Amino acid sequence: MIRVNRFRIPMRVSSASHRAVAALCLGVVFASMGGGARADEESAKSVAAPPSSSVLEPQVQGAQAANGVPSNLQSAGITEKLGASLSASKWRFKDEDGKDVSLSTYLGRGKPVVIAMVYYECPNLCNFLLNGFVRTLKQMDWAPGNQFEVVAVSINPRETPELAKKKKASYLESYGKPGSSDGWHFLTGDENSINSLAFELGFGYYFDEKEKQYAHSAALFVVTPDAKLSRILYGIEFKPRDLRLALVEAASGKIGTVVDRFLLFCYRYDPSTRSYSVYLFNVMRVAGLITAVALFGSLALVWLRQRKV
Repeated sequence: MIRVNRFRIPMRVSSASHRAVAALCLGVVFASMGGGARADEESAKSVAAPPSSSVLEPQVQGAQAANGVPSNLQSAGITEKLGASLSASKWRFKDEDGKDVSLSTYLGRGKPVVIAMVYYECPNLCNFLLNGFVRTLKQMDWAPGNQFEVVAVSINPRETPELAKKKKASYLESYGKPGSSDGWHFLTGDENSINSLAFELGFGYYFDEKEKQYAHSAALFVVTPDAKLSRILYGIEFKPRDLRLALVEAASGKIGTVVDRFLLFCYRYDPSTRSYSVYLFNVMRVAGLITAVALFGSLALVWLRQRKV
């Protein structure tokens, strides 16, 4: 006799078919326990739900507010607006060749777009962000222009396409993959277009007169081909797995392999860790399905053997 919670399942049976049926029942019991695990997980999520907005504060000096954060940095954080639609064709920019473009120029190619809000003469954070992004790209077999597009947008309206072109050449050289030029774009624009795009993305920044530089956060914004903000990847270093899953998610599974879609099924983005982590319930569902198929296969074999006897 085996006890599983409140269920008692007799295991001393007289035939192979009965043993198979008992094993199947045991599988159903464990599946029902999996449903309970999901309920517990959802309950835990509701208790420990993350705040609706996340702020990554740049480290600069200034007068400290009561919470220890410089009061003027309240406007330099990131407000999450996942699912928000961007005015992709409304705001106009210039690419590194001085051509008039909009985000729809790149979204119209049917691929997800990774947006980096930076400025090209930034002495600190922007370089760390772009350098970290390049290191991540080097570890991936995907490349800009193939599975996705990359758009860097300067938040400094005084910067020019000439400067953007030099920055692009520098990073393409560092990246070192031929043929990526058509998929990586460095834009400049006027103050109105920059502010409007930054607002729609939830990206806060301001110019620090004392330091003579912009205070801002570090993140990559992943946008779907239909111009919806799908995911925000925070920081200056990014796991190749996180970037790949974010792109697969933004493309609704239209890029990547069956394995990528399977991984996306088993992983979920965790706002508390700002990374993709294993989604236990879906893993249990897959394991339950495999177990059920194996059990039914065993039953079929037993049935066929009995018919031959």
